[in-house]
Amino acid sequence: MSAAEGPLVVGVDTSTQSTKALVVDVATGEVVASGQAPHTVSSGAGRESDPLQWWDALREALRQCGDAAREAAAVSVAGQQHGLVTLDAQGAPVRPALLWNDVRSAPQAARLVEELGGPKAWAERTGSVPGPSITVTKWAWLAEHEPESVRATKAVRLPHDYLTELLTGLGTTDRGDASGTGWWASGTEAYDEEVLGRVGLDPALLPRVARPGEVVGTVRDGAGLPFSKGTLVAPGTGDNAAAALGLGLLPGTAVLSLGTSGTVYAVSTRRPVDPTGTVAGFADARGDWLPLACTLNCTLAVDRVAALLGIDREAVEPGTGVTLLPYLDGERTPALPHASGLLHGLRHDTTAGQLLQAAYDGAVHSLLGALDLVLDEDADRSAPLLLIGGGARGKAWQQTVRRLSGRAVQVPEAKELVALGAAAQAAGVLTGEDPAAVARRWNTARGPVLEAGERDEAALARIAGVLSDAAPLLEREADQR
Repeated sequence: MSAAEGPLVVGVDTSTQSTKALVVDVATGEVVASGQAPHTVSSGAGRESDPLQWWDALREALRQCGDAAREAAAVSVAGQQHGLVTLDAQGAPVRPALLWNDVRSAPQAARLVEELGGPKAWAERTGSVPGPSITVTKWAWLAEHEPESVRATKAVRLPHDYLTELLTGLGTTDRGDASGTGWWASGTEAYDEEVLGRVGLDPALLPRVARPGEVVGTVRDGAGLPFSKGTLVAPGTGDNAAAALGLGLLPGTAVLSLGTSGTVYAVSTRRPVDPTGTVAGFADARGDWLPLACTLNCTLAVDRVAALLGIDREAVEPGTGVTLLPYLDGERTPALPHASGLLHGLRHDTTAGQLLQAAYDGAVHSLLGALDLVLDEDADRSAPLLLIGGGARGKAWQQTVRRLSGRAVQVPEAKELVALGAAAQAAGVLTGEDPAAVARRWNTARGPVLEAGERDEAALARIAGVLSDAAPLLEREADQR
């Protein structure tokens, strides 16, 4: 470990599969120590995790950081969004947490949308139209299926709230994570008592929403963590808002996150309201907004096509006659939840590499369609697109995004952007700086830039044409299911 030039802070990312901790030098942004520990997700009817695992994983990740964690002056926890954590009177979990990707609450989501005035009313009220990922639908499911768990619940938290409360002993959340619950109104920036009343959730069970930049407490005695007494605790936030902080995003800069699913977002000074529900009108962690859209089929779908063809995921070949819509799990953008993959234009001379390239093209077409819905009209569409996530370092992904967008593409070298964003937030409560400005000072978005080229209008038109022609077939699939 090199000698630090300034005070140290800890940023935590508690994600679906693991918890990561980074110790970062506030002066330089250098990561001086890191740790990681896994946790498990159930593979039964739903997707659940025991919150106590997250605490154990945090302790192990910090243990791996060694003496650097003991020297930290502030800490912040960012975490997976939407998860429902129910606690009893002693603060112990009533049951395993229902995670964001637990879709058992789809019927409750549909019912809530209808009962409270439809999609447009929900978008205007909370910024988002509830789907099964949104926390309020999970509480409705729990009330219907496990009333005994609801009766035992004396506090309701999100994953990052839970760990922050174990650090401080105080129940707090932030506007970024609260905006993904469905019971926080983006118009008033307060809990929506009508929504809470509809699902029978007492607002007294919810955490206080801290202000951006607020110190929510100090690490309590007896927490069993390697922090010095008086270590400051920042509000924390959800993972997407933390990644935006980690990149130091300015309004209008577009991010494409290439993971199992694809996510596109940008910071905006305007409160988003999309009555179609495609764009989630999340708040960010600073006081602005983070409109976000998601495609279901991204790296996992393309990798599946490569596996079916028996070739490496980078073994693409140019081709102009074949179109593949890789909707292997349905699709969210475009809104075709029950669709399956569709192949058009196959000929004797079509190669496996051309089929694979067509899968990339189909996935990126969906991502760019989502991006058009996220960006404000006055956003700078000539600026580089920031590519992050597991697929961002793949040459085929980089070149496909560049070719179909006609824009420059930048790939940040920093890998743990959620934890870095949490560290920037911790630095902000320590120094009084804007955490996004801290991240820009750390130059976290630094990385190679692929210059813009001519946009492949022919490929875009071909994919759009196939999608339009296939729409009746895809809709029939929905009816049959």
